[in-house]
Amino acid sequence: MLINIIITILIGALVGWLAGLIMKTNHGFWLRVLLGVVGSAVGRLIAGLLGIHAETVSIGGILISVAGACLVVWLMRKLVGKK
Repeated sequence: MLINIIITILIGALVGWLAGLIMKTNHGFWLRVLLGVVGSAVGRLIAGLLGIHAETVSIGGILISVAGACLVVWLMRKLVGKK
């Protein structure tokens, strides 16, 4: 149970950092982790609806998660304003 939480935070941090680089954001560590985790869920949901499946800890899974995180950052910019 604890290892799953740690892995989620680590992958969320990686995904949030990559999405931050792509989208040129300047968020703090915990907001990047949150965006990474939420973006990962959004990316997996959309990919699943399209019939695309990938393991969580794989290149495909990371790419899907980063795409979802970029979408979340884009939506956040549209709702809150560019930051």
